[in-house]
Amino acid sequence: MKKFSFLLILIFFVFTTFAFSEPKLTKIGTYKCGKQPKQVLFSPDSKYIVMPLLDDNGFDVFSVEEKKMLKRINPPNAAKVGFAEGLFIPEKNVFLVSQMTTANLYEYSYPKFELLRTIPTKGVWSKFIAYSAEKNLLCVSNWVSNDISLIDYESGKLVRKIKTAAAPRGLYFSDKGENIIVLSYEGGKIHKFNTQTGAKVSEISVPKSSMRHIMVNKDESKAYVSDMYYFQIYEIDLASFKITKKVKVFYNPNTIDLLNDRWLFVSSRGPNNPKDYTKRSPQNGKITIIDTSDMSIVKTIPGGNQPTGLDLNAEGNLLCSSNFQDQNIELYSVTVE
Repeated sequence: MKKFSFLLILIFFVFTTFAFSEPKLTKIGTYKCGKQPKQVLFSPDSKYIVMPLLDDNGFDVFSVEEKKMLKRINPPNAAKVGFAEGLFIPEKNVFLVSQMTTANLYEYSYPKFELLRTIPTKGVWSKFIAYSAEKNLLCVSNWVSNDISLIDYESGKLVRKIKTAAAPRGLYFSDKGENIIVLSYEGGKIHKFNTQTGAKVSEISVPKSSMRHIMVNKDESKAYVSDMYYFQIYEIDLASFKITKKVKVFYNPNTIDLLNDRWLFVSSRGPNNPKDYTKRSPQNGKITIIDTSDMSIVKTIPGGNQPTGLDLNAEGNLLCSSNFQDQNIELYSVTVE
């Protein structure tokens, strides 16, 4: 009987320890960077953090080990600013950055960050970049021309453009590259298109919404989408392509990332400046952590003025966010206790 009671206690202890475990964040530091850091990206080896700068002449490279900005990379047409989003492709040992003002992608070697080529998207105001290893395809969302560009990686040539609802942004290749999921910021749609034909496969409609960023779990059963208009995060069942759950977060949720296939990190920019949304917010933003097992908010920490970019490193033990108006990044260590 005593052994049975001890076993019950042990099971209860293990269960409650797992059930109530959650990420713990410890601030490492705040570091200055260029103007309007739109996104932050850890390199695949976690040695560097890269920041595309929307209102500056390139992207900054930060050393995680040395805890300092190493250099500013100036792509072609750097004076035209508008560097919006980046993407590492580990299997190619390259880094890509988009420039809205020229609708170009610039490809750099990694880790040397030497310019390899310029890839035109043939769109207008190109932003987010996705890559399909199975199809060896790049996809770029074009904010003003309301379409996406599918580009053959090897040749850098445009394969096709697909019309979308207004202001496409977030992208995700699904079904081994057979389809591409596209978020519409101004059109209130989440679309799925076939990459071979351009035909629309599925659609979710949320009127007035401002869909921004998408993350998908490892088995591609669920997606998570940030909506800046309703200040919500949606859980989407990808089999039925329907919103199944939602949770409201702080003003203007931007970038999201997933830790251990369970914890969703959300950067919320904060309320808009009443005179102009591009100016400093009257209130600083926040970083929210959601437990996707039940879509509950488990933790919220303060951010700077307009935390926009957010990324977890490959090991899941570091978090970085960028404060758009403060011209800095914040670095945290992450542990799950």
